[in-house]
Amino acid sequence: MSEDKIAFFIGLFGSVHCIGMCGPLAFAIPVAQGRGWLLLGDKLIYNLGRTFSYCLLGLLTGLIGQQLWLAGLQQWVSLFSGIFIIMAAFVRLLKLSVSRSAAVKNHLGWFNRLLSHALKHQWGHLFIGVLNGFLPCGFVYLALAGAVNTGNVISAVQYMFWFGMGTVPLMLLATISSSLISIPLRRQVNKVIPYIMLVLGVWFLLRGLNLNIPYLSPPETVTETSMCG
Repeated sequence: MSEDKIAFFIGLFGSVHCIGMCGPLAFAIPVAQGRGWLLLGDKLIYNLGRTFSYCLLGLLTGLIGQQLWLAGLQQWVSLFSGIFIIMAAFVRLLKLSVSRSAAVKNHLGWFNRLLSHALKHQWGHLFIGVLNGFLPCGFVYLALAGAVNTGNVISAVQYMFWFGMGTVPLMLLATISSSLISIPLRRQVNKVIPYIMLVLGVWFLLRGLNLNIPYLSPPETVTETSMCG
């Protein structure tokens, strides 16, 4: 499976969880009366705004990842990503609480006030979608862990784009029909998600270990440069 497909499915499965987290924000965006089917266009613009933010995060992550790869640290990046994802999976499986630092809470407080101001003054679906894309989210971090392993900026942006596209179908349908995905179904999917994270984390670990296993753990490639003259 290609990395873009993996990113898409991370977004697709993650969006079931995100409906409970980001859905209320999407429902809170004012919609002009009498717009009829244009409601679909407004909600699509909101979701594209989120995807745009994910691409910007992919750009920043890609710049970091590219420097790490140029420094020959791709093996360690893959190993660290795998460990990070596996730890996050066990946090969900064991239902552990992760406390946030005062700095993070202050940042979120400022960000929430900005979102409230944007909603109150009807800044539009696109801008609110862009803001929503920067909200802290475990699945965004999971996607960024994959993006940093792509090794270059363009691939990282593409990875986050497909992650964003994966979140669009269910988020779009849920904002049109709030009863589309029931709470019991979301709970069942949420139980499966940590195991998907474990599989993904183990895959990153295997990639980093260079065990010469086709498709799972390819050997480390060494670039040889020849000098002429």
